[in-house]
Amino acid sequence: MRWQADAGMVFTAETGSGHLLAMDGAPDGGGRNLAPRPMETVLAGTGGCTAYDVLLILKRGRHAVSGCEVSLRSERAATDPKVFTRIHMHFVVTGRDLPEAAVARAIELSHEKYCSASIMLAKTAEITTSHEIRPA
Repeated sequence: MRWQADAGMVFTAETGSGHLLAMDGAPDGGGRNLAPRPMETVLAGTGGCTAYDVLLILKRGRHAVSGCEVSLRSERAATDPKVFTRIHMHFVVTGRDLPEAAVARAIELSHEKYCSASIMLAKTAEITTSHEIRPA
């Protein structure tokens, strides 16, 4: 993680897989709104983690899945540390003849067994999910 002093409060990180990630702070804290906030990246990473799991589980079950989106809404504590206290994930899974039970089970398995990020966040946040299935 490296602070880019000439850019206000921008930090760049090189991930373990060799990719670059930029983060910035809010203008009221010296940031310039040039990149996502660090906590936004935590939430986005959690969405990516669980969507990845859901897709993988459905594909391994030989279901004809062609898309997966997840929208996250969150609430944080009012005082420091402003941890996430509630997170709701709404999945939209697209495919051909996707069984309701298979989609629901994939989401459940992700949150109970596979998604390290959501399992970690569940230590401070109530995590709820909903989903809809759309035909391909």
